[in-house]
Amino acid sequence: MGMEAIRQHTLIGFELLGIAAFALSGVISAVRKRMDVVGICACGFLAAFGGGTLRDLLIDRRPFFWVEHQLVLMGVLMLCVACATFLRRHDLMHSEKWLQIPDAIGLALFCTTGLHLSWTLGQPPAVAVMMGIITGTFGGVLRDMACNEIPSLFNDHRPYAVCALAGGLSYGGLAWLGAPEWLSIASCSLVTLGARLCTLWFDWRLPEVQHS
Repeated sequence: MGMEAIRQHTLIGFELLGIAAFALSGVISAVRKRMDVVGICACGFLAAFGGGTLRDLLIDRRPFFWVEHQLVLMGVLMLCVACATFLRRHDLMHSEKWLQIPDAIGLALFCTTGLHLSWTLGQPPAVAVMMGIITGTFGGVLRDMACNEIPSLFNDHRPYAVCALAGGLSYGGLAWLGAPEWLSIASCSLVTLGARLCTLWFDWRLPEVQHS
């Protein structure tokens, strides 16, 4: 297997793991809102595919990932139903950490795939980094809107998009220095995930805007 094939398989693996993580975060959000199975599947779908779909729209990539890989779509819907049943039985939906952990994993993986795809298409570095942030955060925005909540991206005050930015800058810095592609990819994922987990563990918060 050549290096190009390995790269493609790695990116698809990242995409699948990110989809599963965000789908789980959507399920947990929907279960906490006491939605029925349709609402649970809708939230799982929006969280899992929202960021990637917006990415594909912006870079004019067709077909969308979930259209091209319909087995993944069916797998996500099955995962939503199975996880919803498990979560209800074990009453895990009342703990915020069960939402934050898969959300952090999805953020890191989707940020990496979105940034790397844009970078390899020759987009300017700033645009590629922004594409990574959009891909990593938009699914969560749609999930929260479907749950009738202000998206946590905007009101949580704990760095979220900033974590994706840190991961993106680490990718860009290593790529500029001529580091191997795999190292840039790994750095983006690990920095984003590590930064997000640290914000949750240490409760780091961005300053609020004070109104007079």
